[in-house]
Amino acid sequence: MPDYIKFVESIKRKTGIDLAAYKEAQMRRRLTSLYEKKGYKNFVDFFGALDNDRDLMNEFLDRMTINVSEFYRNGKRWEVLQNKIFPKLLAENKKLKIWSAACSTGEEPYTTAMVLSNHVPLTQVSINATDLDENAISRAKVGIYPERSLAEVPSDMKKKYFEEQGQFYKVDEAIKKTVTFKKHNLLKDTYDKNYDLIICRNVMIYFTEEAKDQIYQSFSDSLRPGGILFVGSTEQIFNPGKYGFDTEDTFFYRKK
Repeated sequence: MPDYIKFVESIKRKTGIDLAAYKEAQMRRRLTSLYEKKGYKNFVDFFGALDNDRDLMNEFLDRMTINVSEFYRNGKRWEVLQNKIFPKLLAENKKLKIWSAACSTGEEPYTTAMVLSNHVPLTQVSINATDLDENAISRAKVGIYPERSLAEVPSDMKKKYFEEQGQFYKVDEAIKKTVTFKKHNLLKDTYDKNYDLIICRNVMIYFTEEAKDQIYQSFSDSLRPGGILFVGSTEQIFNPGKYGFDTEDTFFYRKK
């Protein structure tokens, strides 16, 4: 146990990432399997290697940030976004300010652009997308995905916005242009203000309750009154009023 605590402290000093904000048992298990695979005996030896090997550090960040995503994940929720949430938001504001937080390899912000394209021209769509993992962001910017990532994409959208390239699919340039990617640490960095919509799905489950509290409050502070937070299907907020939210629909919360 002490070697993991020391490792957490060392990582925080080096990278600013606070592993203590993640559920310990899950994170320890994930990172132990990584250092054992790489031939290290403990967290002390592993950090010594990380400190001097950028490629290994990148692999550690990849393992830590759990990049599992797909387009239109939990499709019914995207239908609610398209048919209920976007029409309301667009009635209040013709050009929406949107943030896809912890966007992983880009499927989520690109899906958001596709859904919004049913309401407005793509030239009016602008989405900020952020993640802690620079490797994930690099892959998102390339915009090429295996077929399994597209399993939930409606056939008309697949035809319109993807180009088949062998066993992979490339996102259309018009969609790619709507999204700006950058690195951001949800627990440490400042949040922009006056968002109409913040999407953060399937990442909060990895955080401690204290970290969740901090992030939900920061999201609330970043939304304009009437703005919407869209969370993942395992991340229902049971006390939305604590953060200044009303429930708009299942997994959608409106800032009071």
